[in-house]
Amino acid sequence: MGVLKRVKGIAAQDGAGVKLSRIINQPGFKHQDPFLMLDEFRSDDPDDYIAGFPPHPHRGFCTLTYMLAGEMAHEDSVGNKGLVGAGGVQWMKAARGIIHAEMPKQTEGLMWGFQLWINLPAKFKMDAPEWFDYKADVIPEVHLQQSMLRLIAGRYGEQEGPVNLPEQRFLVADLRFSEASSESLDIMAYTTQLLYVYQGSITLDGDRVERGELVVFDGPLNNSIIHGEQGSGVMLLLGDAIGEPISQYGPFVMNTTQEIEQAIRDYQQGRLTEA
Repeated sequence: MGVLKRVKGIAAQDGAGVKLSRIINQPGFKHQDPFLMLDEFRSDDPDDYIAGFPPHPHRGFCTLTYMLAGEMAHEDSVGNKGLVGAGGVQWMKAARGIIHAEMPKQTEGLMWGFQLWINLPAKFKMDAPEWFDYKADVIPEVHLQQSMLRLIAGRYGEQEGPVNLPEQRFLVADLRFSEASSESLDIMAYTTQLLYVYQGSITLDGDRVERGELVVFDGPLNNSIIHGEQGSGVMLLLGDAIGEPISQYGPFVMNTTQEIEQAIRDYQQGRLTEA
């Protein structure tokens, strides 16, 4: 019981050449049901991010964009527009199909954030698409001993994050240590339990985890002690596996090859976003 596996991100590019670190869905670490992909983008060089993510399609899953620094604008084929800044979240349920663009709204300075892909069960994959923009001030903050938990999705005590999906149980949170301290989190067990250290380092049940490392944790977190050094930050990604086949081709994630082929045809023929 404890740290089962350690993973470091690999350098990658996406969109129109945005440089990033791909943590989940790299050759040595594929889907972690229900989490399909996790990217971290972090750079103060505009050449690394300024081209952004021009219009591109999605079908069959959800995207969650969480910003630590900088601003990113969203625009899609449904008519949604929004701007997310530091501490804010953009949540998109692509479902049966959406075409969207995510473009930086800055020409200098630090751009730092994450994009997480979360799978949908087969019965929800062809639902109508949805999009929500959550500003930093609507993300609940749970104050612990010497740390703070920003709750993006799921429940912690009496607090509940704004992001949710029907009939799916998952928790996404940003744990920040203002001072060096030890915390015991009151979190029930999930079938998939991932922790990504994006700043500083932590010690988890005696195992030291450094910045840029993701760990797969085996065992109930509410019986575990997390010690964080001052200024450390950790993304908690906890969820119950859907347990269905995953067939992926780029921005399409379905259950079968035939469904992927249909998604490609629909996109090529301009029918991806049709009801």
